Amino acid sequence: MSTGVGVSSCCMSGKVQEGTPTGHVETIGGLNTYVSEPEGGSKTKTVIFIVDIFGWEFKNTRLLADNYAKAGFYCYIPDVHDGDSLPISFLDNVEPNLKTKEQLSTIDSAKNTAIVGSTLPPWLVTHREGVSRPIIDGFVNAVRLIPGTNKIGAIGFCWGARYAILQAHGRKESESGSDVGGVDAVYACHPSLVTVPGDFDPVTKPLSMALGTKDSLLDQKTVGQIIDLMAKKTELPHEIRLYEDQVHGFALRGDWSSDKDKKAMDDAEEQGIEWFKKYLS
Repeated sequence: MSTGVGVSSCCMSGKVQEGTPTGHVETIGGLNTYVSEPEGGSKTKTVIFIVDIFGWEFKNTRLLADNYAKAGFYCYIPDVHDGDSLPISFLDNVEPNLKTKEQLSTIDSAKNTAIVGSTLPPWLVTHREGVSRPIIDGFVNAVRLIPGTNKIGAIGFCWGARYAILQAHGRKESESGSDVGGVDAVYACHPSLVTVPGDFDPVTKPLSMALGTKDSLLDQKTVGQIIDLMAKKTELPHEIRLYEDQVHGFALRGDWSSDKDKKAMDDAEEQGIEWFKKYLS
């Protein structure tokens, strides 16, 4: 089963958080990259953030990387969209949370659908797997060559969560015979556009997932299929945590004015930190 190329307005919902990122920008593997370092600067536990459609400059992603750095991880957020991420202004055009979603009029819902329908399909074609996966694989390769780097984890959100899952397939061999891509552990938050079983059968690395029960891009039937498939991998560390009443994007773009949404966002952050502490050590 594949979700195809259609993405609902939920993929573009959420809130921009308050705060000022404290990292810096470098060029790594030819990509502009936000870097957030842990105290002491150790690269022995590295985490690569694979972004959602709003890209590497989205403040929420940078603030989250700063939090992971405070927990002891050396963090990178590469511009895997090559300067072509969707603008943050789209967040103002769609529903921010479940409560607002339920109160939208038919006309407003139709407007949101029209906005998404005219914007996302061409963007998804431009950033299809044949284009994006080599970019991400190349960045992983570049990070592996950085002195001091030991184990590498990948965390992905929405669009990027699927590519994080693909990194859990492990290293693959290029036509020239060299190894490309592949990380040591993965955390995927509310992935979109996944194929079941195709994206999950090849998973060979520890995989943790955070999924919302109200995610319009990953219905509960598909979630059940993923759970059943991963349960058969009895020798592979994995976990799938369901967050009640959370919509697509909750782990990165949650509404802090809602205690329930903020708790889900905080719990999802802790889920990833604990996963990487265990499997990048």
